[in-house]
Amino acid sequence: MTSTAHAHTSSATAAEPVVLRHAAGRGTLGGVGLVLAGTVSVQFGSAFAALLFPRAGALGTVALRVTLAAVVLLVVTRPRLRGYSRADWAVAGAFGLALGGMNILFYQAIDRIPLGAAVTLEVLGPLLLSVVAARRVAGLLWAALALAGVFLLGRGGFGELNAGGVAFALGAGAMWAAYIVLNARAGARFPRLDGLAIAMTVAALVALPPGVGASGGTLLEPAVLGLGLAIAVMSSGVPYALELLALRRLPTATFAVLTALAPAVAALAGYLVLGQGLSLPQCAAIAMVITASAGAVRTGRR
Repeated sequence: MTSTAHAHTSSATAAEPVVLRHAAGRGTLGGVGLVLAGTVSVQFGSAFAALLFPRAGALGTVALRVTLAAVVLLVVTRPRLRGYSRADWAVAGAFGLALGGMNILFYQAIDRIPLGAAVTLEVLGPLLLSVVAARRVAGLLWAALALAGVFLLGRGGFGELNAGGVAFALGAGAMWAAYIVLNARAGARFPRLDGLAIAMTVAALVALPPGVGASGGTLLEPAVLGLGLAIAVMSSGVPYALELLALRRLPTATFAVLTALAPAVAALAGYLVLGQGLSLPQCAAIAMVITASAGAVRTGRR
């Protein structure tokens, strides 16, 4: 794994700019594998989360997901809390706010519109980030192809959208773009998964009050807690940890384009978990997104 800047040991060190180095070759391929594994985990976790909505509601499900993920990460990582600068804590806090906002907005979206359409709209945030961050014409072309595939994939569900669901999904996409940038910065400033554990705790503090207010004692029912724990591990703990490690190996622009695979994986999760079929245009869209992602990886390695 590529070494990164970790905790600052002095104020002089803290003042130095953080430089993110990305490994080439096997490191890049390993980063791609981490992104793919994280995408599969989070999208299948979102599909299972829909099963909890009738009992715990969208806000309650978010509260369980983020809070339980924070507890698991704190127990596993036992993050060190001393030796960091104010800038480090500012990055961790902003990372946590992006995490909390992204989850709350996304679950509000899928409570109002189909999962595939919500993910399609949400991924526009990372795709826009990839266009802004790309330094080569080829990167812009791959992002454009991925964007075309995303729109084609979402066409089937767009007729059922309402304004509120669209707004929440686009807001979640903006938070997702911020999450990518802040995840990379937190990974450079904090060792291991310490930054993620701290950020997840901040996200839990943001999500828990509205979740408890909306669902109350339902969140403490054994069946709800059990499913909530499974969703927390699949949708938060595992994928966010994998993505943090991936961002230590991949350029931000490449990572952002790879997130365009999310609608394709969401469509697969919908088919396997919820019995939703795939049309020929949707299959073509998935092929376009995968092609664009592969092209982005090749461009990022040159």
